[in-house]
Amino acid sequence: MRTKLFLFLGIKRSEAVGQSLVLVVEAGGRQLLQVRCTCKVRCTSEERIQLRISYRGGRIMDELAYESAVLAAAAAFTEQQQVLLDHCRQVQQIAAPTGSEHRRAKWVAEQLGQFGLADVTVDDLPNVYARVPGQRRQPALLVSAHTDTVFPAETDLTLRDEPEQQRLYGPGVGDNATGVAGLLTLGATLRQLPPPPVDIWLVANCGEEGLGDLLGMRAAVDRLADRLGACIVLEGTGFNRVVHRALASQRYRINVRAPGGHSWSDFGAASAVHVLVQLAAELAQLRPPTTPRTTFNIGRISGGASVNTIAQTAELELDLRSEESAALQTIVDQTLAIVQRYQQAWRERNVLIESKLIGDRPGGEIEEAHPLVQAAYRSLASCGVTATPGLSMSSTDANIPLSRGIPAVCIGITEGGNAHRLEEWINTALLPLGMRHLLQLTWWAAGWLALQR
Repeated sequence: MRTKLFLFLGIKRSEAVGQSLVLVVEAGGRQLLQVRCTCKVRCTSEERIQLRISYRGGRIMDELAYESAVLAAAAAFTEQQQVLLDHCRQVQQIAAPTGSEHRRAKWVAEQLGQFGLADVTVDDLPNVYARVPGQRRQPALLVSAHTDTVFPAETDLTLRDEPEQQRLYGPGVGDNATGVAGLLTLGATLRQLPPPPVDIWLVANCGEEGLGDLLGMRAAVDRLADRLGACIVLEGTGFNRVVHRALASQRYRINVRAPGGHSWSDFGAASAVHVLVQLAAELAQLRPPTTPRTTFNIGRISGGASVNTIAQTAELELDLRSEESAALQTIVDQTLAIVQRYQQAWRERNVLIESKLIGDRPGGEIEEAHPLVQAAYRSLASCGVTATPGLSMSSTDANIPLSRGIPAVCIGITEGGNAHRLEEWINTALLPLGMRHLLQLTWWAAGWLALQR
């Protein structure tokens, strides 16, 4: 798409090259943004130069991101590091295992309401919605962060500070307390800025982890589908990555039921555990391609009643992933063929084997050259960070919009380590820089969407 814009350089008196100036961006006869630019020629006082350019993708992305009020807000994050950390701590201290996010969702909604955002609601899932009213209602921008964690409700959530290392340790602090804290801080900041070019919806969604199967993001995209133009998904860590390719996956639960019995008196009776481990051994012999990268993992296996009981039940959970949908389907077919063969082989001995799809995350992508991806790269560069291209594919909430043809990226707020472990940690020093990156990309994306219709 090519959209004609007129750029007006309101130039102050300057005799030097590189003077900071004000750039007014107009579209359709209406001022869209005021941004700062750098003059490349000698100018005279009161001179106004009209330039007609073709806007293609990212030609003026950098300028759109740096509206003066946005620059000031981004700079202020350095002074708000403690506020950011406080938000992280408060979110992390509310247990929110997948499927039990209600307490955390309620607290997030209360915070967004206190900021004065519009249309703050919590649905039954629970997803939290809030709107930053823009100059136009649509196409709207969605910025999201998932509220759920991988840790059960009884987990000790004690945090540990390591100031000398600039680290904060604790289960779920990076994934995704920091992402939710970033969403809250973004909401508070946007409320203090002029109205953005389009509506910005902030969504704290449930059901991202594990068997949540992206439930919350599916619902959010369904709810906003008729007005949604692009999505920015927040994770706590992964500051140097821009995920724009969705890793497709399917997850299966394979259940075995058998007659069972006593380990001595009924020896020889069919055992659900014996059947399942034989089946699992065959699955482990699968040889998926390395290109496109395709993987499998038996992540959980359980069954039996006691050491001296021939097991009546056993089950496993299997994760299958691939960079390409065709390769994923191939390994799915191979898996189900093994299951079918075992079903037939054991039926006469009254062994029932069932497979159930328990997770289906669709794939999708936008090209690296897409304006949204390039804007994210440039925003990182302005923070002194080079994006790592090898981290462009992952399984995140961005899978849902990408699979439906909606431009989306997933970005991180800081760096960290030990994800999904009790000793998870984040780099606290990077938080202000991560928030600057988020604000710049959000404001640019809103301006870009305003030009699309």
